[in-house]
Amino acid sequence: MAKVEIPYVKTFKDRHNKVRCYYRRKGYPQVPLPGLPGDPDFMAAYRAAEADATSVVKTQREPPRSFGSLLVRYYQSVGFMSLKPQTQKNYKNILERFRSVHGAKSCVTITAIHLNSIFNKMIAKPGALRNLRKRLASVFAYAVEIGWRKDNPVRDTTLRLKKSNGHIPWSEADIQAFEAKWPTGTRERRALCLLLYTGLRRSDVVKLGRQHVSDGEISVVQKKTGERVSIPVLPELRAEIEHAEDMIFVLTQYGRPFSEAGFTAWFVERAKQAGLSKRTPHGLRKACGRRLANAGCTSKQIAAVLGQSSLSQITTYTKDADQALLARGAMERLRGEERTSSV
Repeated sequence: MAKVEIPYVKTFKDRHNKVRCYYRRKGYPQVPLPGLPGDPDFMAAYRAAEADATSVVKTQREPPRSFGSLLVRYYQSVGFMSLKPQTQKNYKNILERFRSVHGAKSCVTITAIHLNSIFNKMIAKPGALRNLRKRLASVFAYAVEIGWRKDNPVRDTTLRLKKSNGHIPWSEADIQAFEAKWPTGTRERRALCLLLYTGLRRSDVVKLGRQHVSDGEISVVQKKTGERVSIPVLPELRAEIEHAEDMIFVLTQYGRPFSEAGFTAWFVERAKQAGLSKRTPHGLRKACGRRLANAGCTSKQIAAVLGQSSLSQITTYTKDADQALLARGAMERLRGEERTSSV
């Protein structure tokens, strides 16, 4: 069989004899690709890398020691290239917006005073501001690493923001209200069940279809982490996906797959029609985590369902767990221990 060459794709075997694939193009950041050439997830990541490469401006087009030229070098650093493809894309979106305005400015002479002035103009968008500060801190840490600066000006900024709780977790009353508005068999109900009974992110839910279901489980490579998760299909979810008439479980009204942003906009609007404001798909991921915690699942079990590599992140999804329910369970265990010790 003839070997098919895919432009800019390089493969090699690591020390564990596992085949690794990377998107490598001269003048652009290296991007790891999941799976093998021909796999759906591989091709999706490859197309994303191809599209993303066109947005990277080469070093010679930027003024020397400017923020733009620093970004070009940062994108090719080991620290940045070791990030997951989706994480790289998210970080670039944030940094490129900043670059479009401040890219030609010197990254050597900028001070905390300059950054505070920029940050103060974003005070109405605390989430965006918080993310930008984190990304800039990493970029200027790299500038220190390569000798362009002796300090990291982001660390000296004084702006303080009120801590955000992020996406609002759906309560059980919220879920019931949505189900009352959108009965079984509707796209809306199917989307709800896919989010709630898998705990997957919207980036994975939009591509879920029959090809991901086998032996009573949904198995998918997560777009954000590149890791595969397998989740048993509960009866509630099975009943809804059986209503799907196409390969992909949830499609637009035109019969096409949703984009991530399009799915969120559509789902948020459907939630509003059910009387629920500011309820997002990610809030159902948190609701899934809460339900798992209420059911007595361990942190490792919850992490396995949600596809989280860090157990510390699980608190983000389980802090809304029913405290009274958990406390009763804990005291019942204590009572059982006392009974055992008294025998």
